[in-house]
Order: sequence, then structure tokens, then C-alpha cells
Amino acid sequence: MARPASPKRIRVALLQRAASADPDENLQRTLQAARQAARQGAQIICTQELFRSRYFCQCENHDFFRLAEPIPGPSTRAFQDLARRHRVVVIASLFERRAPGLYHNTAVVIDADGTLLGRYRKMHIPDDPLYYEKFYFAPGDLGFRAWSTRYGKVGVLICWDQWYPEAARLTALQGAQILFYPTAIGWHPAEKAEYGEKQHAAWELIQRSHAVANGCYVAAVNRVGHERIPGAVGDGIEFWGQSFVAGPSGELLAKAPVDREEILMAEVDLEAVDVTRTHWPFLRDRRIDAYQGLTRRWLESPEE
Repeated sequence: MARPASPKRIRVALLQRAASADPDENLQRTLQAARQAARQGAQIICTQELFRSRYFCQCENHDFFRLAEPIPGPSTRAFQDLARRHRVVVIASLFERRAPGLYHNTAVVIDADGTLLGRYRKMHIPDDPLYYEKFYFAPGDLGFRAWSTRYGKVGVLICWDQWYPEAARLTALQGAQILFYPTAIGWHPAEKAEYGEKQHAAWELIQRSHAVANGCYVAAVNRVGHERIPGAVGDGIEFWGQSFVAGPSGELLAKAPVDREEILMAEVDLEAVDVTRTHWPFLRDRRIDAYQGLTRRWLESPEE
């Protein structure tokens, strides 16, 4: 069956939520928010990173591997049913149990007929205070990908990936018109006064720059709330919310608050991707013959 023609203007919804200690409650509340977004006219809906639980990577605890699930699995099937019923595209971030001892931080992409189009496994895995993800997640091995959905071509990257222009570029080069970034990022309370404003500004700036450099839309969805995980050292993480959608010139189209849940809605015009790229022809003028050094860890100067 031929895929219906994609409309040029579509509505995107980002589900900025606070998480409880109950995974089933988080799933049901996220499904409820997705249904509400669909009733409000959303056509592509994206969850925050690891929405089914609190951000457990604040410590290294083998018990938290029990939070993982296979793909396809219960969460995938629930969102496939929702996508089919409401004719929406869904991007959902999950803790994937791939095999015994092998786990990934994964996002699934579900088309508006309920078809599971594929998955993206987080490529860049951090290991910072209260972000001990290397203990839980193997690096992604599926590469950077984009998927043609009923409402446009989307690419997905996850949280720490958002700091890397190479990831955004390689995804955009596969035709992604919108880059989605499910995210869990916030402040260490003890550092917020000194570094908080600069940290948040850098996070937003780097992602808006991906929109400019690639002439595409960027949609980043973060969680909110102050989460403390038993066994973790310190005062937990104060997630800064402020999910946003940026246009292909880096302009902010919509932005959520810092301190409460929100279904953030934004209309995007997919035709603007081509218009922007012809006015700012960065892809045309790339010197692909001169970038070989990007595949090396460091470029030593002759005196080194």
C-alpha cells in the first residue's frame, strides 16, 4: 500500500514529565499525556529519555537492571496500539534488555499505523558524577539513522549525543527533517548557583546550532523534578525541563517551563527545510574531500 503524501505543516508534541518510583505509573501517565497530545492535534509525539523510571544512573546498582525490557516489549506494544488508534507517530525512549548482560539506552520509532519502524541505540555514553551510564548501557551499534514516517522524515539522538555535531550531521545527511533528542539533564543542586545558568545556556545553544548547521528542526524533550536515588551520593539531580523546538534557522518556536510538566506543542513547516538550505547552502558547500581527520581521535602537530 502506498504511503499517504506527507503534509508540509505538522504538529509536534514533546512530553515533559516528572517521574515517580513506579514504572507502571510512569508508563500510564505518559500514555495518557500522549493521548491528550493526539487529541490536541499532535502528529508526532516524543517522550523524554527513560520515561518509565526515575533517572537511576545516579549510582551503580545491579538491581536497576530489572527496569529494562525487551524490544518489542510491553511499552513498545502499548505505544504501537496508541499510534494505531490515534494515527500518530511516536518516539519513545526505553531501557532495552537486548540479551543477558547486554543493555542499551534505546529509542523506538513507531509509525502512525502502529508499525515499529526501528530503533536507535544511544551512541555516546557518559560517565560523570550522577550520570554513570557506562555501568548500564553498551554503546549503540546501529549507527545514526533517519526514518520516513507518515508525517515526515525523522532522526533520533539521545541526550549526551546532543553535544556532538557529527551525530546531528550524519543523521541530517540521511534526510532527517526533524532531529528529536529525548533527554534527562539537570543541575547538581550544590553547583546550580555558580554554574547553572551557563550549563543550561550551553545545552540549548549547542542544539539550536545543530538546527542552523543542518537547516532542519530540532526538538529536545527533558524531564522535570528533583530526583534522589537511594544509594546515590549527593543531593540528586534537579532536572531543568525547558524542552524546546527550534526552527531551521535556530529560532525558538516553543519552550516549556523549568518547574512543571507540560505537553509542549509546536507547528513545523517541513517545506522550510529546503527553503533554508537553499538560502544558507551549508550542505552544498561542504568540503567532503578535506574532512578525513574527523575519523581520528586527535590530530598531532609535527612537533608532537
